[in-house]
Amino acid sequence: MHKIFVIAGATASGKTAVALSLAEKIGGEIISADSMQVYRGMDIGTAKPTPDELAKIPHHLVSVINPDEQFSAAEFQSRAAAAIAGIRARGRVPIIAGGTGFYINALVYGAEFSDDPRESRLREEFSRFASENGAEALHEKLRAADPNYAATIHPNNVKRVARALAYCLATGKLFSAHNAAQKQKPPIFDAVFFKLALPREILYERINIRTKAMFDGGLADETRSLLAAGYDKTLASMQGIGYKEAVQYLAGEISVGDAIASVAQATRNYAKRQETWLRNQSPQAREVFGGSPEEIAEKILTP
Repeated sequence: MHKIFVIAGATASGKTAVALSLAEKIGGEIISADSMQVYRGMDIGTAKPTPDELAKIPHHLVSVINPDEQFSAAEFQSRAAAAIAGIRARGRVPIIAGGTGFYINALVYGAEFSDDPRESRLREEFSRFASENGAEALHEKLRAADPNYAATIHPNNVKRVARALAYCLATGKLFSAHNAAQKQKPPIFDAVFFKLALPREILYERINIRTKAMFDGGLADETRSLLAAGYDKTLASMQGIGYKEAVQYLAGEISVGDAIASVAQATRNYAKRQETWLRNQSPQAREVFGGSPEEIAEKILTP
C-alpha cells in the first residue's frame, strides 16, 4: 500500500494551514474531509481555503455540490478514493485534511454501506420529521435509541442523525456497535495519521476569534445570497453551524451579537465532540503540538 497522510483535529485547530505547508514540502495534493466544505457558495461559514490557497495547492472535494444536493460518507469514500488514485498517477502525495472523522474512517478502513431500501426510506422519513419538528427532536430519538452514538453528533447534523437512527430501526442493532465493528477491519490505505492538539483554552479562543471574523467577513451576506438563490433554511446544509444562526439574525429573531455568541458556543461544543471522537475512534493518531504550520509540518515529517 502507498502512504497517505491524514491531518485531523478539532475545528479551528489549524488543519488547513498545516496541510498546505506539508503539501508544499512533499509535493502533495489535499483532499478535504469536511462535510460542509463540499457545498458551493458556502465559503465563509465553512472556513474554506482562500482562493489563493486553492490556487497554490490542488484541492479535492471542495465546492463539488450545490447546497440542496445530498452528500454522504459513501459518496465521500468513492470520490476520495478516486482522487487518491489520480493524485498518485500524477506522482504526487495524497493528504487528507479535515475534521469529519466519520468520512476519514470510511475512506481509510473501506467502510461498507448498506443498500437496504428500508434504511433509505427511513432516512427520508426522519429527514422530513426534522424539517417539521426540528433537528433537536430527531436527535432526541437517536439519544433514546443509541445514546453513545448520539453523544458524538451535533443535533443540527440531520443527515448523520437520520442515517444512524434508520440503521438502528432497520436492523435492531446499535449504530455505535456497527461503527466499532467497522474499525476492527484492517485499513485499505497505509495512512499516517496526525491529530493537531491545542490546549482547550487556546482552541476556544481561536474559535471565538474566527466566529467574529466570519460575521465581519460577510457570513450574513453569504447566507442572504443563499436564501435569495432559493436554498431553503430547512436544508441540511443551511442547518450547519453558522448558517442557522445567520438565518435567525436575518429574520430579525436575534441580534448579530447573539448570533456570534450562539455560533461560538455551538462551535466550541462541536470541537469538544470532535476531540472526543478522535480520542476514541482514532487512538493510532499521533498528536502534534504547537508551533507554526511550517514547524508542525516538519514535526509530521520527523519520524
